[in-house]
Amino acid sequence: MDYLRTFAEKKYNTFAIMTEQDFLEYATSGRMIVAGSDAHLAMHRISQNALRITAEINASYHEPNELRALMSELTGRQLTPDVGLFPPFYTDCGRNIVIGSGTFINMGCTFQDWGGIKIGNDCLIGHNCTICTVNHSKSPESRGDMCCSPVLIGNRVWIGANVTILPGVIIGDGAIVAAGAVVTKNVPAGTIVAGVPAVSKCQVQ
Repeated sequence: MDYLRTFAEKKYNTFAIMTEQDFLEYATSGRMIVAGSDAHLAMHRISQNALRITAEINASYHEPNELRALMSELTGRQLTPDVGLFPPFYTDCGRNIVIGSGTFINMGCTFQDWGGIKIGNDCLIGHNCTICTVNHSKSPESRGDMCCSPVLIGNRVWIGANVTILPGVIIGDGAIVAAGAVVTKNVPAGTIVAGVPAVSKCQVQ
């Protein structure tokens, strides 16, 4: 944090504390998070809580109720008793994740939720899935700048193992994403997609 603060003071001659709520509203608005800015500093500060809680989740065995309690602390939202999680689980934010009732998240998943990840009810999230909500600036001169877009997953969606979902994607109710797919565009409800990039293969029968 000290190196970021020094960078911000030199670049902007200012340093302010942005609250968690202010940051989440800023990030989900789609505005650019400029490297070294107050928003960027808040991002790093919030991440420390996520690193602490995920380290606890992943470091040793926990009963299902203990895992739900830790995930509730991580997200700031009470999980329903029918939500399941098999660690390890990784995130660098955690405060912008919404998990619907009856959803199961398998081992090794990474949620980069700065822009918001909302998962509906009764979903299956397979091993090693990565959900991204952040893009960096394309310009080499401002590559450290970031912009966030939410990922929305409907109800009763099945995400196969090793799937990557990119920022801004919406996956409709009942859809299936085949293992290993990279989802770059919206997936209509009741559709099966596969491949890199993911394309529609057929409808769920």
